[in-house]
Amino acid sequence: MTLLSFIENLNSTVTEIAWSVFVLAWAVGWALRGSPIPIFRIKRGGQDLIEDAIIAAFFLAIGSTIFYVISYIASQV
Repeated sequence: MTLLSFIENLNSTVTEIAWSVFVLAWAVGWALRGSPIPIFRIKRGGQDLIEDAIIAAFFLAIGSTIFYVISYIASQV
């Protein structure tokens, strides 16, 4: 196992876990926001989870792209 394959494997594993956490936060956020509970703070907490999940997905996509470009350049050297 080379260093490059280890980094690519680690990157894919971390990215997969991060996307799973994003989907979980997204689902919980929508479940709280759409729940029939008449407590506004719970609904606002769901909205905050959705907003945080969207921001996290954006940074996750940017970070994944950067790591992919770095590993592509390293494999060409």
